[in-house]
Amino acid sequence: MTSEKIAVVLFNLGGPDGPDDVQPFLKNLFSDPAIIRSPLPVRFFVSRLISKTRAPTARENYARMGGGSPLLPETRKQAAALDAELTRRGRDAKSFIAMRYWKPYAADAVSEVLAWAATRVILLPLYPQFSTTTTASSLKSWKQAGGPAGVAICCYPDAPKFIAAHARKLINAWEASGKPANVRCLLSAHGLPEIVVKSGDPYQWQVEHTAAALKPLLPADWEIEICYQSRVGPLKWIGPATDASIEKAAIDRKSIVLSPIAFVSEHIETLVELDFEYKHLAEKHGAKHYIRAPALGVDEGFINTLADLVEDALADTGAVIRSSCGGRICPANWKDCPNRRAAATKAG
Repeated sequence: MTSEKIAVVLFNLGGPDGPDDVQPFLKNLFSDPAIIRSPLPVRFFVSRLISKTRAPTARENYARMGGGSPLLPETRKQAAALDAELTRRGRDAKSFIAMRYWKPYAADAVSEVLAWAATRVILLPLYPQFSTTTTASSLKSWKQAGGPAGVAICCYPDAPKFIAAHARKLINAWEASGKPANVRCLLSAHGLPEIVVKSGDPYQWQVEHTAAALKPLLPADWEIEICYQSRVGPLKWIGPATDASIEKAAIDRKSIVLSPIAFVSEHIETLVELDFEYKHLAEKHGAKHYIRAPALGVDEGFINTLADLVEDALADTGAVIRSSCGGRICPANWKDCPNRRAAATKAG
């Protein structure tokens, strides 16, 4: 189809490889100004304090998964599946992994992309819903590392194959558990401090957009509820909290069917927080059914979503950043939407 060499850079948060990496990983995470929005001296102190106090518990949780995070191996599988699909479509493409807070960092991916001598670069975050704390931070790290310019994909919260993949995972998990009645389907996303959303971050709106697209594909009698997990620190976070939603559903005698709606890989938030801590909470409050749909991983529909995003970005030769629909998805009041910023910059 083409002689172009296409580098696809897959961005994710990363995770510690082993117990000794847990505290430095946490320090990297909480040193990011996109996460802790305080002046540098305060952020430096906070990152050291949080990483030190959370490290023992975090090590215990990672120990449940063998001592380290499975996120990098999972992302490598996704990269291999995406490469195979793009090859099937006639593309000379290779995926490179850039983690935000642990190895391989963006700088490592930059070196690999340059050595491969790519002619086109597609920057593809593995965060379906855009946030300044995830996608924007990862893209900034790429630029700071001297990464070659390319088309950045900001979000794909309602891409049809992505939505259909989530629906299949949910329904298959429910059917495998005997199709219990009286279902409350909890769509759990990673939380954010409320102040981040109020400042113009469109993440919560995009999560709601994902849920709205998913609802028609699920059984009509299911109750659908969005909730948010993984709260850290003293700030007020967006809600409801996943643990509170699970407790209420159990008390209401609902069959709980839960999906990690904003996570595309299994990692500590799914394998420990959802599968151990929250499952125990559900059982403690009398839930007869606690069914957790798996993350998308290398689901064919999800990999095809990624391949479609790459193809669309390659065809949009004038784009610097684009969503799954090409332009802006978010309403105008979300000022941190990157399509809004790109349009303003171009107009200026």
